[in-house]
Amino acid sequence: MISGCAAMQMRPRASATVPNPLVVSATSQEVAWERVIDVLHGFHFEIERENRQARTIETKYRTGSGLLEPWHKESVGWSNRLESTLQTIRRKVVITVSPVKSGGHAIQVVALKELEDIDAITANSPGGATFQETSPLQRDLTPVLGQSRPSGWIPQGRDLDLERAILLELQAQ
Repeated sequence: MISGCAAMQMRPRASATVPNPLVVSATSQEVAWERVIDVLHGFHFEIERENRQARTIETKYRTGSGLLEPWHKESVGWSNRLESTLQTIRRKVVITVSPVKSGGHAIQVVALKELEDIDAITANSPGGATFQETSPLQRDLTPVLGQSRPSGWIPQGRDLDLERAILLELQAQ
């Protein structure tokens, strides 16, 4: 009888292959554009910028949803949800809609993923507001409010699972 890690069969994820850029049949660029906006809203992304001349749609960054938020769809798959539960992850989507000579429109999806980079001791953590053992006592009667500096973000590359999910949703419409 096998138990523990050996009991689990390691299977590759079943993933539908979808081309990026995806060619969709649409009567006009307006129809393709609105289809993309609807899909992004379905993933709960807010639109930051739309540029019809450059044919790009850019979303605002969205904090990744964890295991306790199954109604949000931007963290695709169990591993991404677990990562977003344990780390602060944010994602942004940039979509390009361009016409194709054969008819329809090519939709290219780029999903960017970033990891929050905070100081080891921030002012809003208990360690930032207590006394340091290595320095002499200094009286500062001003209250500690917020972080000492803004948080930084470490790029994690493209989120291919999110790109695939958006493209599959576009293909299904």
